[in-house]
Amino acid sequence: MIPRLLLAALCLVSVALPAQADGEVQKLITAADKARLDKYGETRKVALDEAKAGDPAAVRELDALLAKPLVAFSDKDLTGNWKCRTIKVGGLSPLVIYGWFKCKVSDDGSGWRLTKISGSQRTTGRFFDDGEKRAIYLGSFSVNDDKVKPYGSGPETDQVGYAFRNSATEWRIEFPAPYYESKLDIMEFRR
Repeated sequence: MIPRLLLAALCLVSVALPAQADGEVQKLITAADKARLDKYGETRKVALDEAKAGDPAAVRELDALLAKPLVAFSDKDLTGNWKCRTIKVGGLSPLVIYGWFKCKVSDDGSGWRLTKISGSQRTTGRFFDDGEKRAIYLGSFSVNDDKVKPYGSGPETDQVGYAFRNSATEWRIEFPAPYYESKLDIMEFRR
């Protein structure tokens, strides 16, 4: 009896989950980015397995970041200045953790918008609700001071990821299968 109840509960959860990301994000997201999110779990696992071959100190740092519990976005305003860094997981190198740069989150009246304002690799985009402890990020990649193309301009610039919050002063975005270099990019944010 218990296995049937468990199976029924899992079926209900799997049917209910896609509805959380319904709405505006579903109208905007490209088919390629939807496919990347659909394969997020698989992509993340492969990338994290590859990362284990990286520098042991960097692996410990990544493990510590990912071990932090997730908290809701609903009780926190992310607007303001943040320091941010990118962690490249799997792919060309097992694990690369870059230094800290400057990012800013603003609210344009339709939700949070992220802009990475220093460093050579930039991102600009916005967040969409996807449940209490996760948001979807749709953004555009650019280099240095190149003009930012709008989201939907193509695979070389389009970015998609899931955002997770760890505390009032820490959160991250995980980008599955980015176009360049790695299998998973993690952008970490701290106050």
